Amino acid sequence: MIVNPGGGYRKLAADHEGLQVARWLNRRGIAAFVLRYRLGERYHSDVSLLDGLRAVRLVRHRAADFGVAENRIGMLGFSAGGHLAVAVGTRWDEGNAEAVDPVERAASRPDFLVPVYAVTNGILRGRKADEYTPADVRVNESTPPAFLVHTHEDGIVPASQSTLFYDALLAAGVQAELHIYGFGEHGTGLSPGDPDFREWPVLLVNWLRRCGFMTARQRQPVTGRVTLDGEAMGMAWVTFCPLDDNAPLARARASRNEGGRFSIPASHGVVPGAHHVVVHHVSEQFQHWNTGDYTLDDAVSYDIGVLEIRDEPLTINVSAGK
Repeated sequence: MIVNPGGGYRKLAADHEGLQVARWLNRRGIAAFVLRYRLGERYHSDVSLLDGLRAVRLVRHRAADFGVAENRIGMLGFSAGGHLAVAVGTRWDEGNAEAVDPVERAASRPDFLVPVYAVTNGILRGRKADEYTPADVRVNESTPPAFLVHTHEDGIVPASQSTLFYDALLAAGVQAELHIYGFGEHGTGLSPGDPDFREWPVLLVNWLRRCGFMTARQRQPVTGRVTLDGEAMGMAWVTFCPLDDNAPLARARASRNEGGRFSIPASHGVVPGAHHVVVHHVSEQFQHWNTGDYTLDDAVSYDIGVLEIRDEPLTINVSAGK
């Protein structure tokens, strides 16, 4: 992860939005690089952009030296550093194969973005429009997936700056997750003093896992059938929780309409290995019911235990007595 501290393109909040973030990422097993990009007034944000693009190229070119994966490089930025992240994510290139400098031959596209209370369009924000160039208008289907964080109370950068970028990602069909917390001011970094807002890094790791960015192993589809005493349930969920903390979880909903069969595509699937499997039975009715009747006293969960998931059909049977 390349970390861009904020500071309004005039300074770098290098402690709480830089080194401390890198240390937290390290504790979670993620390599981190804190970017010291050039700042105004001497340098325009387009020069900062060059530093951001170069950082991605450098990490990718030297991935083997650093012991990181060249296809799982993210950029996390706060405020102005978040603007730099979305600028890099929408103005990257594939590199110049003819460049004399081998670093410049590497692509500058981050594999994912993490803008935190970031400016994404200075024109619509109404401040420093010449520095905070619009990034939302550049979003397309090749823009990296993004995890966005903001607060409702932010009086410096309104949360609408994050919703702008999220809406653009949604329209382009790009994976994204957005969290707007009700409380919290601007510029808090990991926000260790706020028991609510400080949960966003945990949610970030959940998203990274779910997207498959925390493991090098390839995901595979899962198909199968879930039944209760041999019969399909009205509606049920089956959840695969990997024992590997870095592997993605997977889940599917099954119903009596499909005879209890479920199918999870590779894009949302599992990596081979041991998984704790749980089935949640939530209704004895199924699609297109309109009676309004209750069919269960409450949802029932069945702990199937640990299964080794392989590339083969799967049948999960649960007993009413379990």
